[in-house]
Amino acid sequence: MENIAQHIEALIFASEQSITKKDILQVLHDLTGTSLPPEELQSHLDTLIEKYDHDEFPFSVVAVNGGYQFLTKSSYHHAISKLQSQRSKKKLSQAALETLSIVAYKQPITKLEIEQIRGVNCDYTIQKLLEKDLIAISGKSKSIGKPLLYSTSSTFMDYFGINSAAELPQIKDLPAETNAIGEADEG
Repeated sequence: MENIAQHIEALIFASEQSITKKDILQVLHDLTGTSLPPEELQSHLDTLIEKYDHDEFPFSVVAVNGGYQFLTKSSYHHAISKLQSQRSKKKLSQAALETLSIVAYKQPITKLEIEQIRGVNCDYTIQKLLEKDLIAISGKSKSIGKPLLYSTSSTFMDYFGINSAAELPQIKDLPAETNAIGEADEG
């Protein structure tokens, strides 16, 4: 196989968590049908570690939890911390989560139907969900006035790691919570 080092680098880069030597060897075997000797893999890994150890890169290949992963170098942690702080401010409000849930489970749905379920005006919340690309306008209803229909977007599907609304958890799948007043052994 040509560019084996680049394939190994791509596997480490694409892994959300550390990837083990065993996993790398398995993928390479599945690609080529031949086995890469473990010593050759280690040689490629050592070369990658050395390559990204230079100051020109803000990240490095690090041995973590029995595998390998790209991690940001410590001198850039302050910048990453600022980014995460900014992103945390962009979290969804309770109203947005409720509206998004209604759209996800009832799609396609009109704004009026959402408001009837929530009991409050949803103009602002729908606008924010559209801006964040979590919902999209999916057409117009055939009812009087032809109101817009809203559905979840591909960004929503990517974020929650699902392929369709059919993969959303059903109420029967959620843990049951018991509501009890007082002690259980009262009687």
